[in-house]
Amino acid sequence: MEKYLVIVESPTKAKTIRKFLPKNYIVEASMGHVRDLPQSASDIPTKLKKEDWAKLGVNVDKDFEPLYIIPKGKSKIVRELKKKLKEVDALYLATDEDREGESISWHLLELLQPKVPVKRMVFHEITKSAINKALEDCREVDERLVKAQEARRIVDRLYGYTLSPLIWKKIAYGLSAGRVQSTGLKLLSERENERVRFKQSVYWGAKANLEPDNDKTEFEARFMAWNDQRLVSSKDFDSTTGELKNKDAKIFQEDEIDKVVESLKNVTWEVTSIDDKESSSHPTKPFITSTLQQEGNRKLNMSARQTMRTAQKLYENGLITYMRTDSPNLSSQAIGAARAAVEELYGKEYLSDKPRQYAAKTKGAQEAHEAIRPAGESFVHPKDSGLTGQEKALYELIWKRTMATQMKEAKKLSQVVKIKAGDAEFQANGTRIVFPGFLRVYVEGKDDPSAALDDKEVILPKLTVGQKLKLSDLEPTRHQTNPPPRFTEASIVQRLEKEGIGRPSTYATIISTILDRGYARKDGKALIPTFTGMAVAQLLNEHFDKLVDYGFTSEMEASLDAIADGEKEWLDYLKKFYKGNGGLKALVDRREKEIKPDQSRCIQLPQIDGIDVRVGRYGPYIIANDPDKKSEEIHASIPEEIAPADLTQEDIDELIEASKNGPTPIGVDPKTGENVYCLTGRYGAYLQLGEKTDDNPKPKRSSLPKPLTPKTVTLEEALKLLELPRELGNHPETGKPILANNGRFGPYVMHDGDFRSLKKEDDLYEVDLKRALEILAMEKKSRRGAKTFKEFANHPKTDKKIAVMDGKYGLYIKYASKNITIPEDLRNEETINKWELKDVVEIIDKAKKK
Repeated sequence: MEKYLVIVESPTKAKTIRKFLPKNYIVEASMGHVRDLPQSASDIPTKLKKEDWAKLGVNVDKDFEPLYIIPKGKSKIVRELKKKLKEVDALYLATDEDREGESISWHLLELLQPKVPVKRMVFHEITKSAINKALEDCREVDERLVKAQEARRIVDRLYGYTLSPLIWKKIAYGLSAGRVQSTGLKLLSERENERVRFKQSVYWGAKANLEPDNDKTEFEARFMAWNDQRLVSSKDFDSTTGELKNKDAKIFQEDEIDKVVESLKNVTWEVTSIDDKESSSHPTKPFITSTLQQEGNRKLNMSARQTMRTAQKLYENGLITYMRTDSPNLSSQAIGAARAAVEELYGKEYLSDKPRQYAAKTKGAQEAHEAIRPAGESFVHPKDSGLTGQEKALYELIWKRTMATQMKEAKKLSQVVKIKAGDAEFQANGTRIVFPGFLRVYVEGKDDPSAALDDKEVILPKLTVGQKLKLSDLEPTRHQTNPPPRFTEASIVQRLEKEGIGRPSTYATIISTILDRGYARKDGKALIPTFTGMAVAQLLNEHFDKLVDYGFTSEMEASLDAIADGEKEWLDYLKKFYKGNGGLKALVDRREKEIKPDQSRCIQLPQIDGIDVRVGRYGPYIIANDPDKKSEEIHASIPEEIAPADLTQEDIDELIEASKNGPTPIGVDPKTGENVYCLTGRYGAYLQLGEKTDDNPKPKRSSLPKPLTPKTVTLEEALKLLELPRELGNHPETGKPILANNGRFGPYVMHDGDFRSLKKEDDLYEVDLKRALEILAMEKKSRRGAKTFKEFANHPKTDKKIAVMDGKYGLYIKYASKNITIPEDLRNEETINKWELKDVVEIIDKAKKK
């Protein structure tokens, strides 16, 4: 019997596909990409290390030829695939159906150089019928898709490696720029500047609680007009600037509204009109990548990255269709499955009169792809999926949204009741759902919490025109205009898609890169740009405005799409982008001489005119003249928790005062009599017991965990944190102490350099020696899922811990906090099991010298 080799990206996907293929099909995983551009100088082949272009990874003088290397840990995988290939009669490349998947297949061909027939196998769901159909409809690797992906990778490398060194010189070392990352950062920065410029307005209204004269059902009405002049509302103000747009609307100040309210308490309240209106609402389109990320964030509080990782698992386990798609199209199979499930679960009265199909509005959407929906000819009910946690929650969201597309519209009855009271007009609004339709299954999330109440019923009592009402309560209501809200992951994905920045599959990476670089931080769901992020965005916007322009970035995406469609030559595009007149290289070379570092590090914030805010090596700080000694300057660090738009003159005065006179203690420790301080350092806020002196050079300190801030932490909380680390006792085998403490990744116990996170049920302040020993005895896994393969005694010279770990890409040495690659000829279990301490120390010492 002939044998065939099928290569996919991940072990999970391989495991699922094996279930649907005969035994003569060998399914193996490439573990993602098998070739890439070098990530560091150590990746560059020895023979090319002296070539300047090799550091860039692209030979711009030789038709932009990329330098591809096999990433660390992948050589073993490639060798195993070559070995398997020798045993088979054909090769099936079954990587994902997008450009990246096509690129992985091409790189596999380049490395494996197969002598047997090669077939490209594509499918958008992992079910038996889909796999069988894919086997029948194989094609060749699409060179145009590969070139488009290669062009994208090269453009991103040229952009990042050309601009980033300039930012290092002009702001701070280690910062970076990226083609779509920088444009995403610009969005956050511009929104922060909008908040700075926004002028808040306060206006007053009133609300009345009323009862019909024949009914005790109380309802609420809002003050709408006075002497036939409409009261001002939020819609009358510019949402960006806060300025009043409609001068004809009536504005009441606080003292005026008090008089109005008092005058209305003794007048007659009467219904003057009732307007009933029936409306219907339609279900939302099925999920595409961008809308799935938005709803995952709104409803499940998952980041874009978490949503995509979870969706990837669902896809690889055969539960949903491919999760990287920009088409809301549903196949006839999906429509049939959804309609059958609706009728079975909710009855025929909930089924739409005819099947609903959806088309993409997004430019460049690939209609051949399908929306994200449950896989198969019949949908697995969430209860029967065997899933738990986030995977179940996300699958249920996808299942509900797909079901809703084939359900009847929701019918609502809206009622507007106008009420006269003296010279005032009030209005009550009621909503009643006549028929829930698709709302029985799914209600779309909203970024605006007030708008999220739209679908809730508000039932008014039965009223008639001319009916008198009894006033139960009347009180003034204060309203204020609010600056444009900061982006959440959901709203920035929505904006990225609208502007054509990146592609849906890249949104999660754009957001995570901005966060990982320290250009923004999350506060709840809000994405807040840091001062460093503002400085980088400011430099790029002032000197490279074309490169971060939304239209330019969108045009780049369109060009890459044109390369994929064969409408544009990839080499011509790269030459124009990098070498042409006004191209990237010439632009950076010219501007580098013009940009002054001091100006680049200074952030313009109009709300604190006259004060320099700068970004330095240890974070943001202000420079101000000493109010007592005008000739001297005061430098004061800005705490991380203060957002750029929220920095006020009051904050600055406090920072200057603290810098001049030293910090103010938050209280006194009753045990020691020493002051307790909350200070701000390079790595954020921390607590300190007592002052730093010659006699006490290292006062006791403790980092301040979130959500506590220097302004909110109490003395009681501070004293509790300063008790850490807690010494629980000595380990019975080593005699060394076991400590419990709080760290960057949460509470943990530690023994002899071995750190283990506490479990959710463990209390940092209650955990005892017995429980700590249980946790330390558990098998250790790294944050990336690596397991301990073999442990050794500590290094004889440095006394640091040594272990061989089994990670995602194979075996490696863990030496203290460093990861050390094992030479390929030694990287196998049989050899490592025979190692003694001297063998592993020899490899470590060689790596240290190198």
